[in-house]
Amino acid sequence: MLKSKRLSKKYGKKTVVKEVDFHIPHGKITSLIGPNGAGKSTVLNMIARLIERESGDIMFKEKDVLEWNSTELAKNLSILKQSNSLYLKLTIKELVEFGRFPYSKGNLTAEDREKVDIAIEYMELDDIKDRYLDELSGGQRQRAYIAMVIAQDTEYLMLDEPLNNIDIKHSKNMMRLIRKLCNELHKTVILVMHDLNFASCYSDYIIAFKDGKILKAGNAEEVMTREVLEEIYELPVAIHNIEGRNICVYY
Repeated sequence: MLKSKRLSKKYGKKTVVKEVDFHIPHGKITSLIGPNGAGKSTVLNMIARLIERESGDIMFKEKDVLEWNSTELAKNLSILKQSNSLYLKLTIKELVEFGRFPYSKGNLTAEDREKVDIAIEYMELDDIKDRYLDELSGGQRQRAYIAMVIAQDTEYLMLDEPLNNIDIKHSKNMMRLIRKLCNELHKTVILVMHDLNFASCYSDYIIAFKDGKILKAGNAEEVMTREVLEEIYELPVAIHNIEGRNICVYY
């Protein structure tokens, strides 16, 4: 299990995460929602040890993440950050091969290459795997980055705004593939999401942040209510239940 206790982070005098306690359900999709600056991405980066926490604990499989060997942690937990600009001339396949670095240290084995091929096929990129990243659409490029994370073959995957700069059609396809990762490959997936309706339709568990604190956590029906969303976003909201999922409309 992955959980935190009294987790906090400051930038200068500003506290951006304020003593939050949470747990991430194993084998499920958990979405972190909330307005910009609420602390979602900061929490994700602290879990991955990309930024230092101010105080508190982050326990992963009964051990604080700070106690993990870096290579072993990279074999268990992976993250795809919101900004992934690479200026090297790489093909999709070459990018995905980076996901095997914790195992191969750059010298790919037959097993590594098999994992790379599986990840490319899983993200439906096999027919364009030799194309360069700068030739791809935003949706294709994002799928390539997620394929790299899949090739890392971790039990836990953290994706920071995976729908960033993707249109609604490709966003739906992306969420379908992420749902498959959970259902078929039994991955535990943690998402930072701004699209509340995609979060509602595809998440098993939602944690709602506001001003560095957790305002509400639970399943989609518990979090996606008019009262909760209006408190988080400070806007009038209408909720409609469509095929068992709460869909919100701002007005």
